Amino acid sequence: MKNRFIKKPNKQKKKRQVIPLRLNILFFVIFILFSALILRLGVVQIVQGETYKRQLEETDDVSVTKNVPRGVIYDRNYNLLVGNSAVKSITYARSEKTPPSEMISVAKKLDKLITVTPDTKLTERDLQDYWILTHEKESLARLTKAEQNLDGAKAYKKQVENVTKADLDSLSDEDKRIATIYKKMTAGYALSQVAIKSKDVTDEEIAKVSENLESLPGVDTTTDWNRFYTYDETLRSILGSVSTEKQGIPSDKVDYYLAQGYSRNDRVGRSYLEAQYESVLAGQKSKSNSVLDSNGNIVETVEKYEGSKGKDLVLSVDVELQKKIEEILKDNMRIGKASGGSDLFDRAFAVAMDPYTGQVLALAGQKINDKGEYEDYSLGNFTTAYNMGSAVKGATVLAGIMSDAITENTVFVDQPIVFKGTRPKSSWFNRNGERSLSLNPVGALEISSNSYMYQTAMKMAGAKYVYNGPFRASPETFDKMRYYYNQFGLGVKTGIDLPGEQVGFKGDDKTVGKILDFAIGQYDSYTPLQLAQYGATIANGGYRIQPTMLKEIRDPSTNGDTVGKVATEQEPKVLNQIGVPSSAIKEVQEGFYAVTHGGNGTGKGYFGDLPVSVAGKTGTAQAFYDGPKKESAMAPVWNTTFVGYAPAEKPEISIAVVVPWGYRDNGSSDPKVNMKISAQIFKAYYDLKEERAKAGKDTSKVDQPINNKAAAAAAQTKLND
Repeated sequence: MKNRFIKKPNKQKKKRQVIPLRLNILFFVIFILFSALILRLGVVQIVQGETYKRQLEETDDVSVTKNVPRGVIYDRNYNLLVGNSAVKSITYARSEKTPPSEMISVAKKLDKLITVTPDTKLTERDLQDYWILTHEKESLARLTKAEQNLDGAKAYKKQVENVTKADLDSLSDEDKRIATIYKKMTAGYALSQVAIKSKDVTDEEIAKVSENLESLPGVDTTTDWNRFYTYDETLRSILGSVSTEKQGIPSDKVDYYLAQGYSRNDRVGRSYLEAQYESVLAGQKSKSNSVLDSNGNIVETVEKYEGSKGKDLVLSVDVELQKKIEEILKDNMRIGKASGGSDLFDRAFAVAMDPYTGQVLALAGQKINDKGEYEDYSLGNFTTAYNMGSAVKGATVLAGIMSDAITENTVFVDQPIVFKGTRPKSSWFNRNGERSLSLNPVGALEISSNSYMYQTAMKMAGAKYVYNGPFRASPETFDKMRYYYNQFGLGVKTGIDLPGEQVGFKGDDKTVGKILDFAIGQYDSYTPLQLAQYGATIANGGYRIQPTMLKEIRDPSTNGDTVGKVATEQEPKVLNQIGVPSSAIKEVQEGFYAVTHGGNGTGKGYFGDLPVSVAGKTGTAQAFYDGPKKESAMAPVWNTTFVGYAPAEKPEISIAVVVPWGYRDNGSSDPKVNMKISAQIFKAYYDLKEERAKAGKDTSKVDQPINNKAAAAAAQTKLND
């Protein structure tokens, strides 16, 4: 039997691994992509590298800023005085290289999206410029070859000259609308926003423009603001004003504002409180970086800082008291105008302040204009000056004591003062010497003795009085007396936080006998605010405090219902202390009390209905008219004044009232307008205090509510209507 051999498979032999076709294809595609990328990088780096480098170097990184809402202004009790009314706005910002043709193109597109009324103030030149821009080939064709070779400005001048009346007449209403938009676009400075439309902008217009911003380079939709005033004309002249976008920054302060980062067409405070606290109210503008290519086109814009709203001012003024005092002035001016000899009487002033802090509670002034209407003249309290009369006699007494001319106990006999070759000078109650009283400082102030003040001034001058003899004194006595008066704030700036404060006027007649007139307030002139600072200095015991309109600065409100947190509180600032013992100040205070309570007091009988005692000094000055009626210049008139405080024991309010040119010096009787105003001011203050106490009003809460939201909302609505 034959053996049969069967061949078995080799299990050790490895099977051949097969790579799927699809995987090979994937690897091939990846290889191709990487090859293309490497090739592209090579082209960019080697072939186009210098081109891209040059373009990068030609781009410009610039900052564009946008305004933010200003801070608002409250009174001391958190009543909103000045607020912002938000308005929708469509704006435009051009680069330094934006060509007019692009701006015209944008203007045409905008005309299709928003409603614009042709500007009635479009000038012939505006229309000529527009015609040239929209008929460029035709305009150039009208130039001769010689004119075409002129430099740009001269050639363009010829183009303008070649625009005919028929060309301008051919412009349609649509053309005039576009020309209006273009004019607004060119009104602003490069990279600064200007408003194309900021009044009656509808939601539909905002939506349309927003949807087309990519095709409207430089155009944006934003929110602008307008100032509204809750109490109309109350304090209007003091609150100040804000410039419009067209007005921009004041021409006399361009360098200052530009150095602070402002643009030329930024809205800024133009006057008084708005200008004084511009840095507080303005806030921080938002900033964004825009990358411009070599043609001035915006490549990219990135916001760097969203900006912050301005901080809010809380004034020291009590707006309710302010309004009451304004009405008191008007009412009593009507009484004065009904009296004889009052044809030159056209103004009255009143200042109320806290004598210990210098906070101004009210700064009221009223003036009758040419139409016979009353208008706010609060600023006249520190920008106009008058002879104040006997109200300054407290300063005369203390000046005499400071200079060692008299003491607290000095007694003079009130008598007519007669110098050789002059008319007798006497007190109002002792014209002929029939009532020669022995008076100390208190009695002299109570009865308002001119003679006592004359004799004090003569002592200060080192002059010895001899009846009907000569008066010999050094003219330097004027400077000596002013030095002491200045310590009370008379004849120097008070330091109030308002621009434009005046110091008054020095008498220019150097006749030495005028020293006597100086001593009774009938030589130098002072502002009503200076008189108020002097009165407060007497009231608080001899400290001259700088008056302030500011109580505190607060962060912006976060919800519109309550005021923001306190950022800064205004601290009292003592300018100087009167250099006399406290007993001398008390002597004058007793004299002021005697004026309103003494049997011979010149102010008795006016303050008896008040719940507290008043101390003060009356004043009447024979002056010369220097008002707006030039035909009556230098006519003899009488100014009447009052300075006082309450309660007499520990004052919380000090006032000064000035009524210039109240009546002529022609036998007319004094209607006592100054005293009626003063008594009514004190009454208004204490009536308000009592009302608030009964109502339980508290202005010290942490989350202090805005107290007059309804009135502010009504004023805002009135502005927008």
